[in-house]
Amino acid sequence: MNAQQTHDRLATGPAADYRTKAAAISALLDPATEGDWDRPTPCEGWAVRDLVDHLIDTQRSFLTARDLTIDRATDQSPRELWRQHVEAVIDLLEDPDIGPREYDGHFGRTTIGATMAGFYGWDLIVHRWDLARALGADEELSPGELDEIEAAIPGFGEQLYGPGICAQPVEVADDESRQVRVLARLGRDAR
Repeated sequence: MNAQQTHDRLATGPAADYRTKAAAISALLDPATEGDWDRPTPCEGWAVRDLVDHLIDTQRSFLTARDLTIDRATDQSPRELWRQHVEAVIDLLEDPDIGPREYDGHFGRTTIGATMAGFYGWDLIVHRWDLARALGADEELSPGELDEIEAAIPGFGEQLYGPGICAQPVEVADDESRQVRVLARLGRDAR
């Protein structure tokens, strides 16, 4: 692969997609103060720090199951833990041997990069909204993000509403905004 092909691969694809979605989480955490880490989120029983831990731990568990280790720092703010985690994940995804590595997933054969950009990217979009709500930041999701969330929902089936995933759907009126209706399907009241 020549230098231009390497640049093109890094500028698009799973690593770039993950980087963009993770950066949106970082943008929410960067201005947060020590007092913000204990603010409640729309995820029942989770404060901001718990939600950041969830994002890190679920991604680490997935990667560890594929024999990829990411060290987890301790005794740091959620902002610093997130920053270190994202750098490590991006390093892995940019490795030409790791991102395209195949494995048998719940929905068939896929790659590490596709899962990090797809499922975990979806998770980053949804939880970005949760964090924005908790931190009093801009909660608006783009039409493309709403498309991505909506397109994935049917693939989860009833497992979407299992323990530790999403609460049961919230009833909202048909004339609510698209964002309110989509998030309601994920057990979130975005009104």
